[in-house]
Amino acid sequence: MRSILVNADRKPDTEARVEAALELARHMDGHVTVLVDTPVSRYIAMDPMGGSYVISEALEKARGEDDAAAEAIEARLTRAGLAFEMIRSEEDPVPALARAARLSDLVVVSRASGIAGQLAMVARAPVLALPEGRTLSLPIRRAVIAWDGGEQAASALKAAVPLLQSCQAVKLVTVIEKSGGFPTTDALRYLSRNGIHAEYEEYERRGSTEDTLSLAVNQNHAELLVMGAYGKSRLREFLFGGVTAHFLSDASAPAVLFAH
Repeated sequence: MRSILVNADRKPDTEARVEAALELARHMDGHVTVLVDTPVSRYIAMDPMGGSYVISEALEKARGEDDAAAEAIEARLTRAGLAFEMIRSEEDPVPALARAARLSDLVVVSRASGIAGQLAMVARAPVLALPEGRTLSLPIRRAVIAWDGGEQAASALKAAVPLLQSCQAVKLVTVIEKSGGFPTTDALRYLSRNGIHAEYEEYERRGSTEDTLSLAVNQNHAELLVMGAYGKSRLREFLFGGVTAHFLSDASAPAVLFAH
């Protein structure tokens, strides 16, 4: 996990996101790529005849403001003395980040951005969604892995290994509601081979799966939740409801690492 991509815009959470990317790069001896995006689609208007046109003045103003923001971030990264690269895009945020993530090990976004769930579905890298206004302190002390034995959970577990190796406590948590998939023992063995001595906990479902998993996260005082991002058959649940939406909207939830 040495190639860190971070979404930078002019929203208040950008500072926390960039700081998290810097902290990850320091911890992993890594490289930070900062994407500053000015989506042209935001400055397209419709005329009365059904045609469309670019609001040039507004677009140029936004480009200038994003240029200034990029320069400020570049100066900050230079002072930090870490390897970095600044890139620009005029695509919408999700395709822009997905394109840049093709050769990245991790993408850092804010939960409040509203793009974390969709991005996790299409990016070729795990997505770290940070709580609003909060950065990430490393090493992480306590983490919970949401385990259902599925391919997505396995992908998330593997992606999280570099963050979990320095944890004081890692819990592999299952909410009992279905059978099949990769055995829990296989997951524990995989973690052990990577120097992570996780403990397994089963929780009987109480209410919804997300409520039960929230209970596990809170009881373990987790600073990181690791969970899978589900495929097409669960796309609607993933984007608009269910477990993922819960942890993307819950202000009390920790940072979440998603992988598909």
